[in-house]
Amino acid sequence: MKNLVIGDLTAKIPIIQGGMGVGISLHKLAAAVAREGGIGVISAAQPGFREPDFYTNTFDANMRALSREIKLAKEESNGGIIGVNIMVAVTHYEDFVKCCIENGADIIISGAGLPMDLPKFAAGSDIKLAPIVSSAKACKVIFSRWVKKYDRLPDLLVIEGPKAGGHLGFKAEEVLNIDNFDDEILKIIETKKEFEEKYNKTIPVVFGGGVFTKEDVKHCLEDLGLDGVQMATRFVATEECDADIAFKEAYINAKQEDVRIVKSPVGMPGRALNNHFIKDIVPDGCKISRCFQCLVHCDPKTIPYCISQALFNGANGDIDNALVFCGENVYKIDKISTVKDIIDEVLER
Repeated sequence: MKNLVIGDLTAKIPIIQGGMGVGISLHKLAAAVAREGGIGVISAAQPGFREPDFYTNTFDANMRALSREIKLAKEESNGGIIGVNIMVAVTHYEDFVKCCIENGADIIISGAGLPMDLPKFAAGSDIKLAPIVSSAKACKVIFSRWVKKYDRLPDLLVIEGPKAGGHLGFKAEEVLNIDNFDDEILKIIETKKEFEEKYNKTIPVVFGGGVFTKEDVKHCLEDLGLDGVQMATRFVATEECDADIAFKEAYINAKQEDVRIVKSPVGMPGRALNNHFIKDIVPDGCKISRCFQCLVHCDPKTIPYCISQALFNGANGDIDNALVFCGENVYKIDKISTVKDIIDEVLER
């Protein structure tokens, strides 16, 4: 089995666990994946939502919780590779980056927008930086910007396709009309190679979005020549996942027709499970009693719902009133498994 080499970091297996917030991928799941030789990823989306002072002291609660989650993940993974996923759209983006650096995270993966200035915030550290892109155009934009302004390139590139869960880097109509994403993946790889050759740097590429079976993994690694895969949805219904049992059961009980494309206050389409919240609350909007100021561009007066509260509900098991993000293949999950069993299966270990 090939390693995933990112500069001076080497993951023994070519699997990154995708970040899932709020409260779905915290230290337990991340540590479990890292123990198996992969890269475990903590979500930086409102990590302090269970802190006792979260509602009165949100910023400090989030920083405190993220610090703790990173340290616990490193400790419980026996020094495995731990990353943090930070959405570009969040407020206090720079503070989240610095929190990752100060607490020993190995890599920052950043999407939900292009992380144009991530190198500035990570300057002086050796943390690895990985932007998420969904097109060759976005790849060229971010690489050109980083080279021109910060004289550096990404250490890793994450491609997310239209079958991914959560926020998607596509227009809503595109998500439903893209049958084959392989050509775009190959274009992104070619774009990346131009920069590699010009600046003499090796940049591994991983793909996430619908990666579920051993055949999917084999296709990515062998047919497309990718360096690794990112899997998120597949790891939710595991014993180690930080999600509430009701959240895991929602995945197990999901049918193919339950998967919907929804509009998010982040300003991007997202993929989620159809439920009371999606059917009855989102169309008419719901009263927002509290603003957490979690997103840079979010006006409580104009958005249909508070994404933080909708995600808190899911993390706490109130599935009917939750935004339950998921990947397109969620309906294929039929039981609670373990991280080890899933990795053994998809890598045929």
